[in-house]
Amino acid sequence: METIVYLIRHGETDWNHIQKIQGHTDTDLNELGYKQAEKLANRLASEGFAHVYSSDLKRAFETAKRVGERQQTPVPVTKVRGLRERCYGDWEGRHLADVQKDMLAVEPHQSICGIESYHAMQKRADRVLSEIIEKHPGQKIAVVSHGGLINAFLHYITDGQLGTGITKIGNTGITILHVENKSWKVMEISRVDHLEETITD
Repeated sequence: METIVYLIRHGETDWNHIQKIQGHTDTDLNELGYKQAEKLANRLASEGFAHVYSSDLKRAFETAKRVGERQQTPVPVTKVRGLRERCYGDWEGRHLADVQKDMLAVEPHQSICGIESYHAMQKRADRVLSEIIEKHPGQKIAVVSHGGLINAFLHYITDGQLGTGITKIGNTGITILHVENKSWKVMEISRVDHLEETITD
């Protein structure tokens, strides 16, 4: 049976705004990020998710919590550590521009300076998402994670046609995937049109 997965990036943080590397650093949403999460929740309110899953980092969970609460029948949010962003080790807290050259020099299989290898992150994403969908055959679920992990997973399931270096995943961007018998189809990538909507009380 086909499972529909809404794979969503968290709302904006201050470190997103100033392009600092977050990785496993547990940053909060900023004011704009909370507004983005509200708009996302409003857009998805009628989707009828069977369940919402989230990275255990605050920026993802605070985004996911709003999605779950806003469903016509509210649904719980389960934190999953395996949905975290890539661990960037010694680079966390540094500006992207300062380490970008070094980052590009690291081979996908390499782990240096405490950094999780790109291939390890891809395998982690595949393992965790496969475990999640096994619990929800024929259902629609939401999964809130991080831009790096989402792009790495897209790169993995499309043999490099989409994802890292090709696809930009915006804050609260909605990527829709259909999966059946371990075969993934990408239906939409990083929809953010909900951010143009006005929040009304």
